Amino acid sequence: MKKTIKLAALAAVIAGALALSACGGAASSSTAASAAASTASSTAALTKLKVGASPAPHAEILEAAKPLLAEKGIELEIVEFDDYVLPNTALNDGDLDANYFQHKPYLDNFNDGNGTKLVSAGAIHYEPLGVYPGKTATIDAVADGAKIAVPNDGSNEARALYLLEAQGLIKVDHAQGFLATVLDITENPKNLSIVELDADKIPAAIADVDLAVINGNYAIAAGINDTVLASEDATGESAQTYANIVAVREGDETRDDIKTLIEVLKSDEIKQFIEEKYSGSVVPIA
Repeated sequence: MKKTIKLAALAAVIAGALALSACGGAASSSTAASAAASTASSTAALTKLKVGASPAPHAEILEAAKPLLAEKGIELEIVEFDDYVLPNTALNDGDLDANYFQHKPYLDNFNDGNGTKLVSAGAIHYEPLGVYPGKTATIDAVADGAKIAVPNDGSNEARALYLLEAQGLIKVDHAQGFLATVLDITENPKNLSIVELDADKIPAAIADVDLAVINGNYAIAAGINDTVLASEDATGESAQTYANIVAVREGDETRDDIKTLIEVLKSDEIKQFIEEKYSGSVVPIA
């Protein structure tokens, strides 16, 4: 009889221990599940935004904006493009929410040529053209017959000529506006040879000319942006016309997440980042 009682008591103890173990396991599982649910909820709360950009400076600026956007509930994915057509094609096809690599005149031209309806959601920065030293160290030292390289594409050539005019090297007929070419030079007292080259090829050719007019993004990529001798006026007509924009599909400019993206890119934090990193080769738009 005593033996039977002892066995019953032992069975009760074992059953109790198993019950406690089961409760403990359930509590542990419940805690883990709760933590996982909390993490999932936190991740789900972030609105995902996919933006295409050229590597420099656009993708770099977007990287700086990532934590600021996260604070506002937006998870930014940056897709880099080296091409100037694919970012707009991808945006139009719905593969991107926005892109950041171009100015408004380029976007307008793309729309006209492709039947797309992409619009600007906001102007973020301006990349002034700069005069950079080649075989000649300063603008004042430019000799008669010196060679100066300029971009050969539409608007950039006109901007380059106006910049050289601002330095007192030539005079240009402004009747053609931003479509002016070397044919519109009216005075060239030093008989300068204006060498027209593809904009992206000029940094590599800088050793073969006396001076070169280079786009800000190409100067950054070549690592020469801190050697600039003169730049376009960041408050002038060119800056307003050729400001780099965030482009979206027509109608998406009213989306809350797009508005937040523009707000962050125009914030004091991002303006400071641009000013400190690019030393004037990229200028934030007010």
